[in-house]
Amino acid sequence: MKLHCMILGALLLLPLASCGGTVKTSAIDLRTFIGCAVREFTFVARKPGCKALRVTTDACWGRCETWEKPMLEPPYIESYHRVCTYNETKMMTVKLPKCAPDVDPFYTYPVAIRCDCDICSTATTECETA
Repeated sequence: MKLHCMILGALLLLPLASCGGTVKTSAIDLRTFIGCAVREFTFVARKPGCKALRVTTDACWGRCETWEKPMLEPPYIESYHRVCTYNETKMMTVKLPKCAPDVDPFYTYPVAIRCDCDICSTATTECETA
């Protein structure tokens, strides 16, 4: 009976634990995940006059639900398109190696703190319109 109560208690706490906001992708199956999460990402920081540097950071990753449905009146389509995008970031700076004397060696980039499915904002994201 105690084991049964412990399992039931754990199942009741599971939804509360998932409401924390930030989801680390290491804890989920990326093949079936629908939503937006913080994921480790490596890119090459480049600046003219400096050597490149590989940087590992946190970025937003995921698939967000989207839909369109026809309507009888203009604009004839009702749409709901969300993208996985930054909700909260912090800026980090690294020093690039072997820069020319007249080149600022510092490179600043965003680090994802929290990501959400939201409307694409051209102020922070490259939004594709096709």
